[in-house]
Amino acid sequence: MPTNDSHDLELLLTSHVPLIIIETHEETRVVDMIRRMSLQLGRPLFQWSVTEGLKRLEFEAQPQRHAADPTEVLRQIKAVKQGGIYLLSDYHPYLSDPIHVRLLKEIALNHGMVPHTLVLISHALEVPPELRMLTARFELQLPGREAIERIVQEEASLWAKTLGKGRVTTDRRSYDLLVQNLLGLSVSEVRRLARGAIRDDGAITESDLPRVMSAKFQLLERSAGVSFEYDTARFGDIGGLSNLKRWLERRQAAFLEPDPTLDPPKGILMVGVQGSGKSLAAKAVAGLWRLPLLRLDIGGIYNKYFGESERNLREAIKIAETMAPCVLWIDEIEKALAQGTNDDGVSSRILGTLLTWLAENRKSVFVVATANAIDRLPPELIRKGRLDEIFFVDLPDAEVRQQIFEIHLRKRDADPAQFDLHQLAEASEGFSGAEIEQAVVSALYLAREQQQ
Repeated sequence: MPTNDSHDLELLLTSHVPLIIIETHEETRVVDMIRRMSLQLGRPLFQWSVTEGLKRLEFEAQPQRHAADPTEVLRQIKAVKQGGIYLLSDYHPYLSDPIHVRLLKEIALNHGMVPHTLVLISHALEVPPELRMLTARFELQLPGREAIERIVQEEASLWAKTLGKGRVTTDRRSYDLLVQNLLGLSVSEVRRLARGAIRDDGAITESDLPRVMSAKFQLLERSAGVSFEYDTARFGDIGGLSNLKRWLERRQAAFLEPDPTLDPPKGILMVGVQGSGKSLAAKAVAGLWRLPLLRLDIGGIYNKYFGESERNLREAIKIAETMAPCVLWIDEIEKALAQGTNDDGVSSRILGTLLTWLAENRKSVFVVATANAIDRLPPELIRKGRLDEIFFVDLPDAEVRQQIFEIHLRKRDADPAQFDLHQLAEASEGFSGAEIEQAVVSALYLAREQQQ
């Protein structure tokens, strides 16, 4: 039974579309698909590249190296009176030449007389305006969960067969998480990352996941506004925030294993004074749920050219959706979205793009936005329906200050039992968590100086 990819591509090849655009990094896979279809359709198939020239693909034939020139190959195709399929690999640099554009247009307009089908394959390709009405795009589908499981199993069998060390060991949770984190990648990328997770020790464990998630992020198209945070945190590293911890624990299962009877959690907004642990809490959400953490710097997506800022935001969102399930941390969101009159409406357009995505997002991307001043946030962002809940992070009370002192002393290999934590908590009234940490750091430096 043909796959959806094969079916859709075959429809294009038989529907009298003269120009087909395929943007992909998997050229070999596309060429193999079209080779099989050309045999079924009985149409001659050629492939061109600037290094090899023009070559017939149904059988082994010497390439026509004289046709390596991007102008000459189009003139030759135009002169051929028998219809065929021509794959033009990485032709995108030559589409800025008006001669090439005109030749492509003439071949396409003559499709009724000579049914040539030109398939342009490249990693990225912008179609000139003159050709858009004659062009159709084909998008190679990414493998779904079942296909990824087959690839992982194939790589496990290959590892066992090659090294002769028996079966790859794993457990259900680690295996499911690996498959989940490989979603959004191409077949070749899935195979490469699955092989990397297996080959070190012949096992799939949760310790493989951070490396897989980092490698997945590296494979994606980069955006100026989003970065991968390698270090997450534990809620044990944070004093207080008990309400937030309970809220997240109640919704963890619904986010990681969607229940059709429940609306999946979208995200939270944390507002409070500087240094109160909002950023650390955002990292702890990813650590608690064992998810990759992406940081979106909205200020970093602004661009002086019209429309580029919104495009950068859409690209950053696309990366987050591809990395799903993940946590998307938007730090100090009010600084980027505060409404002003001196930016030609860029902030308003950025806000509109973000609000639309928050309302319509169906991917497993949990948003954690932090802000120091809620009064500077647009009211559209903080209304119910965009994010699930707003948490106010205040200065810690005496009990929480005591917890924070204990956390930071343990973190620096100091025994909290050797300190009067109650007295320290009383003396630090009005301190934020960050100020308490720095007090511990300064005290340790002073103690070392006095021991010398």
